[in-house]
Amino acid sequence: MGMQDARLYAVASRSLDKAQAFAKEFGIPHAYGSYGDMASDPNVDLVYIATPHSHHYEHMKLVLEHDKPVLCEKPFTVNAKQAREIMELAKERKLLVAEAMWTRYLPMRSMLDDVLASKTIGDVQSLTANLGYEMTQKIRLYDPALAGGALLDVGVYTINFALMVLGDAIKRIDSSVLLTKTGVDAQSSVTLVYDKVLAMLQSSQMANTDRRGMIYGPKGYIEVQNINNPEYIRVFDPEHKLLKELKQPQQINGFEYQVQACVDAIKAGKTECPQHPHEAILKVMDIMDELRRQWGLRYPFE
Repeated sequence: MGMQDARLYAVASRSLDKAQAFAKEFGIPHAYGSYGDMASDPNVDLVYIATPHSHHYEHMKLVLEHDKPVLCEKPFTVNAKQAREIMELAKERKLLVAEAMWTRYLPMRSMLDDVLASKTIGDVQSLTANLGYEMTQKIRLYDPALAGGALLDVGVYTINFALMVLGDAIKRIDSSVLLTKTGVDAQSSVTLVYDKVLAMLQSSQMANTDRRGMIYGPKGYIEVQNINNPEYIRVFDPEHKLLKELKQPQQINGFEYQVQACVDAIKAGKTECPQHPHEAILKVMDIMDELRRQWGLRYPFE
């Protein structure tokens, strides 16, 4: 099972050996020992960036300067200032730049929108979401120089989930954090205070959580199993009786939806994807900047 409109054409790494090994493993026809070399290949139409958070900004810049559209892994950049610069550059060059926040593109998102719009549970009054994995072996996540910490890695999904459900008219942000010995966030609890609604979000790199998103209303509640890649949506009435269950549609690996969105946007001459516009990316970056400000967490390169 593959995609109609896109195929894997080349891979680049800082070392040619690594790139070639990866290309061989996944049957990719071309391998490059530098990102610039790959970005110079006239046959490359879209570049997916999956380097550490700390390097997203410079690598997106490099690719855009080679006149190639970009789909960059989340978080888009480490702060809103970097994000705005990249978006300006993309606009100047009339190139697409998008964030690979895949939950924004998955079919489960519109399925959830439909359930909310149906008002089965009434107007949303509160929301909780958590995402945590035991990732104590991942050195990168403890390194401030690589923009480590749970927030940019997993917390970003909880924020995106809240904003997809509730929008971004946030009045205040409250938070608590526990830092690692290296000074990055190990786990945090965040409350986004809206006019009449609270969103309570937890992220952790110390513990495996149930990864659940819950949406509560006067006439029932909605459970989203795994906010990182929703497996099912369940709707309950006030007596906790299951009213409806929606399962994840068959997919290749889930990544195809964001790639397809980029292909469609490029063909339409757009510099952003309507599923996840620049304004939405910036809103999330602004929230994460504010949280780190509250925690006194600055990365050494900022």
